[in-house]
Amino acid sequence: MQGSDNLNFPMNLPAYLAPFRPRIFSALNGYTRERFGKDLGAGLTVGIVALPLAMAFAIASGLSPQAGIWTAIIAGGLIALLGGSAVQIGGPAGAFIVIVYGIVERYGLPNLLISTACAGVLLFLLGLLKMGTLVRYVPVSIVVGFTNGIAVLIALSQLKELLGLEIAKMPADFFSQIKAISSNLDSFNAYALGLGLVCFLGLILWPKLFAPRDTVGKGLAARLVKVVQAVEGVQLVRATRAASRVPGPIVALVTLTAFAFFLSLPVETIGSRFGGIPRALPPFALPDFSWDTVRLLFAPTLTIAMLGAVESLLCARVADQLSGLPKHDPNQELMAQGVANFVVPFFGGMPATGTIARTVTNVRSGATSPVAGLVHALMLVLIVLAAAPLAMHVPLAVLAGILLYVAWNMGEWHEFVLMRQYSSHYRLLMLGTFLLTVVFDLTVALQVGLLLACVLFVRRMSSLFQVVETARSDESICFQLYGSLFFGAVAKIDPILSAVESAPRGLLVRLDAQSLQSLDASGLDVLGQLHKAIVLREGRLVMSGLNAQPRRVMERSGFLSKIDEA
Repeated sequence: MQGSDNLNFPMNLPAYLAPFRPRIFSALNGYTRERFGKDLGAGLTVGIVALPLAMAFAIASGLSPQAGIWTAIIAGGLIALLGGSAVQIGGPAGAFIVIVYGIVERYGLPNLLISTACAGVLLFLLGLLKMGTLVRYVPVSIVVGFTNGIAVLIALSQLKELLGLEIAKMPADFFSQIKAISSNLDSFNAYALGLGLVCFLGLILWPKLFAPRDTVGKGLAARLVKVVQAVEGVQLVRATRAASRVPGPIVALVTLTAFAFFLSLPVETIGSRFGGIPRALPPFALPDFSWDTVRLLFAPTLTIAMLGAVESLLCARVADQLSGLPKHDPNQELMAQGVANFVVPFFGGMPATGTIARTVTNVRSGATSPVAGLVHALMLVLIVLAAAPLAMHVPLAVLAGILLYVAWNMGEWHEFVLMRQYSSHYRLLMLGTFLLTVVFDLTVALQVGLLLACVLFVRRMSSLFQVVETARSDESICFQLYGSLFFGAVAKIDPILSAVESAPRGLLVRLDAQSLQSLDASGLDVLGQLHKAIVLREGRLVMSGLNAQPRRVMERSGFLSKIDEA
């Protein structure tokens, strides 16, 4: 099978626009039957893994389970077909649960569809304008903070299903959820809690169950694993090692659903709440767009786009590190995410992005190209067509256990332990973003976090700029400039102004700019004020050692022609 890696749409673009070049074309160049076999196996595995996650994410977001499944199918297929990564798997993600639930609660489902479609347009434009690399400038402390905050909110949102509480509709904000849960504890269902906890603990133990004894590790979970391994001896482990290749969520979903069904446990299921999952493709429907609605949804649209961009590009970077394949194209990836998020709302879907858990499963299953992502989407279609009626028996408590496991893996909890090793700026950003995400919402957390990051960056950069007096006499004063003279550091020129004002007339002021790395308009303005003060006192300003960037700024403004250069 041969492909071409020279396909751009269109062929001739301005330099500031990124070419539309899906990775699948270069990946299919020299494609072999052996690689197809690997992609087929990986795609089938990921498709099975994606089923319970897609349903769980949709239900937790306040949507029907089929919304998650068809998002995984449509968006997953489009992202694989048009994306800039060889092995990334797209679909509904846990990070969107809190955002989507809040939008549905505040604006309603029709407006969620409009917001998702608008976010798709914004994502496509970000990629087209070559802004894929800008996402990397988001500080890691902010990413860790809101990731851990989202993990906490996901876990909190699942307490209703885990405890089997009879709450008609969970509120969206943190304190209201706590109040709703605490005031309805009298409806606690022990069967639901048992199913959820067994699911959660089983997902933790399953990957380790058949691992070699020297790789199991330490702790209570490791002791349990070693006990299981020792029950029937090494032969049992060898005989059942193949079972460890079955994805844990599928094992939990099938076994616990069968257990609850045959024992007729009194727990809520997909069927009792949603009436099952239709086998047919959702009907194509255009949301009721209007300019007033788009303006109203600006904040949630921006949040979906930003979160989708950050999640997908972080996931693609993880895939690059694990797979060893050619690095992803961030601009193409954003354009693919944009197309997917623009299309899925027309079929009642939810926001989609790159998903780390499914992408890692794809890589570890041997995927070599985006073909695996297409197979994963087709596998989900077959499952829906063949086994949709069986999904009505799935207990919601089991899906809650799966989401608790997702939240547990999503959070980077070790960062709280390691905070002492980081600077106060890092701790402030991480804890501030974390608390704002939990107490308010991700939109506020991102806005305040980025604003705070900018303020702290300006403060740090301004502290690096220094003005040092190197010589003084009755006729002249010499100063050395270090660092970057920008709007955050202009106040540090005040000592020179004070020296000029207190010195006799005809003073010669020498500025050694050899260590001045950069200069902005505010820095140039304060130098202009200094020059005027010196001229009013019949003195001279002499600069020496100008680097390229400060020289260009001074030349363009005409300032360099007004002073003397040594």
